[in-house]
Amino acid sequence: MTLIAILDDRVTNRNIFSRLAATLEEGAEIRAFGDPRAALENLAASDPDLVITDFKMPYMDGAEFTRRFRALPNGADVPVIVITVYEDRGFRLRALEAGATDFLQSPVDHQEFITRARNLLKLSKQQRLIKSRALSLEHELAASEQSRQALLRDSRERLAQVIDTVPAMISATDETGTYIFVNAYQANFSGVDPERCIGMDAVATFGPAYAARSRALDRLVFETGEALPAYEEEIIDRTGMPRVFLTTKSPLRDTAARVVSVLTSAIDITERKHAESRLRHIAHHDQLTRLPNRLLLQQQLQRELARNRRGGRMFALHFIDLDRFKDVNDALGHQLGDQLLHAVAGRLRHVACESDTVARLGGDEFAILQTKVREPEDAAILARQVIESLSQPFGIDGQTLTLSASVGITLYPADGGALDELLRNADLAMYRAKADGGASFRFYCADMNQNVREAIRLEADLRQAVALGHFVLHFQPQVAVETGRIVGMEALLRWQRPGVGLVKPGEFLPVAEETGLIVPINTWVLREACRQAQSWRARGLPPLRLAINLSPVQFRRQNVFDVVSETLHDTGFDANFLELELTETILMENAEASARTLRTLQALGVTFAIDDFGTGYSSLSYVKNFPVDRLKIDQSFVRNLKTDPSDTAIVRAIINLGHSLDIAVVAEGVETREQFTQLAAEGCDEVQGYLFGPPLTADDFAALIERGHTLPYLA
Repeated sequence: MTLIAILDDRVTNRNIFSRLAATLEEGAEIRAFGDPRAALENLAASDPDLVITDFKMPYMDGAEFTRRFRALPNGADVPVIVITVYEDRGFRLRALEAGATDFLQSPVDHQEFITRARNLLKLSKQQRLIKSRALSLEHELAASEQSRQALLRDSRERLAQVIDTVPAMISATDETGTYIFVNAYQANFSGVDPERCIGMDAVATFGPAYAARSRALDRLVFETGEALPAYEEEIIDRTGMPRVFLTTKSPLRDTAARVVSVLTSAIDITERKHAESRLRHIAHHDQLTRLPNRLLLQQQLQRELARNRRGGRMFALHFIDLDRFKDVNDALGHQLGDQLLHAVAGRLRHVACESDTVARLGGDEFAILQTKVREPEDAAILARQVIESLSQPFGIDGQTLTLSASVGITLYPADGGALDELLRNADLAMYRAKADGGASFRFYCADMNQNVREAIRLEADLRQAVALGHFVLHFQPQVAVETGRIVGMEALLRWQRPGVGLVKPGEFLPVAEETGLIVPINTWVLREACRQAQSWRARGLPPLRLAINLSPVQFRRQNVFDVVSETLHDTGFDANFLELELTETILMENAEASARTLRTLQALGVTFAIDDFGTGYSSLSYVKNFPVDRLKIDQSFVRNLKTDPSDTAIVRAIINLGHSLDIAVVAEGVETREQFTQLAAEGCDEVQGYLFGPPLTADDFAALIERGHTLPYLA
């Protein structure tokens, strides 16, 4: 019988997790504990299949509990999920270092809990099954010393037969990537005879793309001597249909403890992924109107904020409330009221653009995230269309009904740059419209005097910073996935603002763009970065590619070719090591002139990357028409790579697009080993993020290169 242990000092949480755990497998035994000491004593005499523990508890925290549980004779291989409300990554690291298998943020999404726990439970049982059967054969072998050699030969055959019965792809490869073992399930999946698989490589069974990913991960196991975290990957079966597998890679050692091969096991979770997708759709959509719900709206809004974090496009958030709908609902009944809400949803879809997100927040409240906004009047036009459309009579079940609506509008970035702030502002503006009589719209309006004073002070300080040189550059390493070597660096601007400290560009670049100060700032960045890189070359440090961001304003107001060529001449920096990162706004404005400028710079040896690739709406045309050498995957897609299938699909599509056009692909914002493992599996060429190093001062970056520019755990 499957045994699942729940540990939480709060009775409510124990009850919730116990109910969820009971759905994982029919007949499973659930043991819940409030005291970690009692849990350890009980589990020492049991054989649990899965342990779920809270982090903050009396007597010891979740990390210490996990460490003590791992020390038990039966606790080494049992999956342990740690749950906590803490957002600090330090708690996650403590739990993982103590031996936790997975980590969930509280409040826990129930579907995510069930999916992760079920996957870990299944993987654990498969591993136990293999281990148990192998151990059984080992005991048989030891039973008779006289027939040891005969039994050894026989046991190997029987072990292979046992592994052939396991419903998972199991194989072992040597250092050259050649199969030394393939079970029947995998051979049948790939359509190749099992005996013929021996001596082949993955190219022959699954094609070059899969083989390259698998080989890169095998090298990581050989180099580190450690098993990789389980990751999901898509594999095409012999009928041409894509299947999703949960894959693990572990080292196999000889008697001298040397890694001699890599064991790969993969469980087919395609049907479960389809079920998850359906459940995710249900969790993110309103069941009555089929519109996105509040949760999905917040996620879309968060992505829009990520896309515009460098002061890009304006967007508007509309909150829509039906005036006096409660009276209609009470008078006509909920069934007719539901039909009316469904009709309202249809009209909102009709007036919104295809790129907008129309959502139902609950009750008679709706929202529209309007993304294509050049000026506030664009938002006002949509609000008028909403009010006009909803004021037209509705024919519901033979009755004619009339409605009116109040609309509140908040604008990014003028009204704020945080998710909660924009939601609150739109809500306040909507209530203002209702307070003013309804059937109207209002823009959010804060304390104008305070805003004006702050804007004036920020602009004055920024002008002084340009005059006095209050800027510094930090450098962040860019790492090749295949070798682990630092192959490039991105120059990142910081403002040393008097009385405030080090300020990141997101807080002042929008003002710099608006006032034109971005031109002298970016010119300084280009010159200072090239000067610094050339000084490192003069010290004998190895040459690295230098990536620098360009602004759309710079393209509009400067002859970029003259600025770049003069900088290269004055600093002596080699153009072949300079890479300019372009936003899609640069390429969209005056495309012909931009293309000419880029080609003249390309003739000097300068290369180009499209920054935040995948967040725009015409990226493919840029890749086709401009001399692009590198695509940078935006960190908003990397952040949820392991949990959001949509982001995984986008990342995979970008990598495949880049490789099909012979363009390298770089992933930004890589913060965890799991993200790196997944990106390596997808074939990403380079990575950048805090996992490999934060932005460093010039001195610290030089020291990093002097120590040797291969990162230790990837070397």
